[in-house]
Amino acid sequence: MFAQALSNWLARRGIHYGYVIIALTFLTMLTSSAALGLPGALMQPLGKEFGWNTEQISSALAVRFALFGLMGPFAAILIERFGVRNVVCTALTLVAAGMVLATKMTAFWQLVGLWGIMLGLGSGLTALVLGAVVSTRWFDSHRGLAVGILTASSATGQLIFLPFAAWLIEHYGWRTAVIPVFFACATVAVLTFLFMRNRPADLGLAPFGAMPQSAPATDIRAAPVPKLTIVTPFLILRSVSGNRTFWILFATFFICGLSTNGLIQTHFISLCGDAGLTAVPAASVLAMMGAFDLFGTVLSGWLSDRYDNRKLLFWYYGLRGLSLLWLPYSEFTLYGLSMFAMFYGLDWIATVPPTVKLAGAAFGKERAGMVFGWIFAGHQLGAACAAYGAGLVRTLLLTYKPALFAAGAACLLASVIVMRIRKPAAAAPLAGAPL
Repeated sequence: MFAQALSNWLARRGIHYGYVIIALTFLTMLTSSAALGLPGALMQPLGKEFGWNTEQISSALAVRFALFGLMGPFAAILIERFGVRNVVCTALTLVAAGMVLATKMTAFWQLVGLWGIMLGLGSGLTALVLGAVVSTRWFDSHRGLAVGILTASSATGQLIFLPFAAWLIEHYGWRTAVIPVFFACATVAVLTFLFMRNRPADLGLAPFGAMPQSAPATDIRAAPVPKLTIVTPFLILRSVSGNRTFWILFATFFICGLSTNGLIQTHFISLCGDAGLTAVPAASVLAMMGAFDLFGTVLSGWLSDRYDNRKLLFWYYGLRGLSLLWLPYSEFTLYGLSMFAMFYGLDWIATVPPTVKLAGAAFGKERAGMVFGWIFAGHQLGAACAAYGAGLVRTLLLTYKPALFAAGAACLLASVIVMRIRKPAAAAPLAGAPL
């Protein structure tokens, strides 16, 4: 009722309801991203209060990243079967519950259950697959811009929440820092329940930019869509398992996750703490990275439409690798960290648009989403390895330097092997292929 009334009100003013859907999806991905990044700021407070070492805490956070990625291939099936609104509300409820219940935990297994399993499953349902589904269903034109905005929401979540969370930790304790994320998730869940709709046809609309005469064909319910089951992702994986391009994209995205979410997002504040930097300035550097990444990701989407995506990835991974190799020698001064934040932040997730484009060119529109789901799973498995591995290195050697050097070298390797992908040829459109 609320959605229909708002849609009618906006239509009278020439505004498509798709913008409301994009805003709700942006807020969903933003808040889940903030929840996913917050535990990285809590490693030292948790260690001091409960006596857990860096390796133990990192193992719980590695579970979170692994589930976050492995949910990718199945999120589209759940959305198709149960609807966007139901899946998003469930995901946000899981994230909110996992965050707030953690303020009462007393044992390590509770950390694994709440911030490993619940947070991993909830955030996995609101990852890049959600943005791809929403932008495809609601936009025929400006779809690339919609994807870029939604992809950048993860950086914005970090930008908004982490410095404030670090300040709360420093002045009022780590439990207080969890509360804003909990209320944000709960608020967005309520807004989603009231105003989110699964498809434009639910409100009697065509997708934004659709030609009036083609509106019925763009209604996903009117198109012949293959039946999706829990087995479908595995069938897709088997069909591409012999393809060199798939494994190169999987391997490079594994390295992407290893060098971003798993290493920097999880351990950067702890790394700065080892260098004598308190949580607030360290979180501010992460926020600076988020600001540069917001610009870099949107720019990357624009560049990916105009230049060879393999060469873009070559530069993205190469610059990221050099910045990671340089970080231990930055002396963690304002100038040094600012330079790192700029070069590293510009390509934090700028790798996503070229990787999506290469997957689409190699596997076709009808399979690209599911194939990218598996490639994204590789990203988060890399993040899980780095989250645990860097914590183990820190516990055993009392330094993060080997982890930074290994990640930097891996990025340089990714920049080389991505050029092994054959240059995509212009593909003919597939008649009747579902979006």
